[in-house]
Amino acid sequence: MNILKLHEQVWSDLQGRRQKLPHALLLVGQKGIGKFELAKLFAASLLCEQPQHTGIPCGACLACNWYSQGNHPDFRLLQPEALSADLEAEEGKKKPSQQITIDQVRGLDDFLIVGTHRAGLRIVVVNPTEAMNRNTANALLKTLEEPAPNTLFLLVSSEPLRLLPTIRSRCQTMPVALPSSKVAAQVLADDGIPDAARWLALAGGSPSLAIELATSGQGAWLELLVKRLSAGRHADPLAMAAELEKAVKDSKGKLLLKTVVEALQKWLIDLNLAKNGMPTRYFLPQQATMTGLADMIPAVRLLHCYRHMISRRQEAEQPLNARLFLEGIFLDYRALFAN
Repeated sequence: MNILKLHEQVWSDLQGRRQKLPHALLLVGQKGIGKFELAKLFAASLLCEQPQHTGIPCGACLACNWYSQGNHPDFRLLQPEALSADLEAEEGKKKPSQQITIDQVRGLDDFLIVGTHRAGLRIVVVNPTEAMNRNTANALLKTLEEPAPNTLFLLVSSEPLRLLPTIRSRCQTMPVALPSSKVAAQVLADDGIPDAARWLALAGGSPSLAIELATSGQGAWLELLVKRLSAGRHADPLAMAAELEKAVKDSKGKLLLKTVVEALQKWLIDLNLAKNGMPTRYFLPQQATMTGLADMIPAVRLLHCYRHMISRRQEAEQPLNARLFLEGIFLDYRALFAN
């Protein structure tokens, strides 16, 4: 994905800070728009020994080789174990953590007290920063309050309001805006993604999420969900729950319950738009279906269901019985059509 084409102005702003870097930068914006990729590219740019005039790393120097191999001595990445690209959940083994752990943060101590390689810059990328409990966040805060010299923290967040206010106050915030749909669609098309507009709509305009939906092979569960939801009052909540639970299990950690709830939330938003005579935002091919379904549902019932689904989205991140949880949300959905 051409991250520079998506965020040309943000990249320019980042390069403008090279000569006077703060000790911590907080990149904030909608999930899936490329903030993490920007942070990694900026880190590579700062570590590169011969960057191009645009700031793009040369890709040929020793520092670039170390970075590309994941073993640059002056770079650390803090992220949940579940986000590791080469990690695959195995049956019977403990599920990878969805959180950045306090041990990961404490592990920075030795990294921060030694000198930097070739008297350069030391960089720590934290992604996503909100994936920390309070104890872990406080451990990171202590590090930010007493920053080591020649050290830059690049924090990435899609939900900055979940961060401790004291963490936010110790960072310079850089908003990363949602790229225009025209530019994003072109970037996806250049990457060989067919029907880019449809995937972008489903992803709420987020290019990274659109690529993931289009290429991860998980489109099947989404097509199944759309088919079942389109049945309206004739939908079978118990069968839907069984099918989606199987999809979650078969994905081996790649499909989460919260992702299913988020898809249902988007469906409800489109139903509400259709109820008010407006075009759908997420499920573009289902415009006619949405209009027909919305005519059967009282507007106030749609609003209450969506508000209830916000709570359900939070519950989905807790340990629970997946089948019972899915049965509950699909029963709530079918209740929209009750006489």
